[in-house]
Amino acid sequence: MTTLKAFFLICGVSILLFSCKSDDGPSCVSCSSPQTSVFQVCQESDGNASVNGENTGTSYEVYMADLVEVGVSCGEN
Repeated sequence: MTTLKAFFLICGVSILLFSCKSDDGPSCVSCSSPQTSVFQVCQESDGNASVNGENTGTSYEVYMADLVEVGVSCGEN
């Protein structure tokens, strides 16, 4: 009976550990300015910013800093 309990304990711990994974999806914010309609900026898994689904080829941090500099406001989705 002890072997059976150990087996189930090992299986339970293994399932718990392997079922936890990081979320690799992009994190997104909605942005707008007086000159634009609302658009979505996401940080892709490669670290670049994408706008409305199109990769800009620019680092997310740099892209967001540039948006703030020109007066665009962004908030969480």
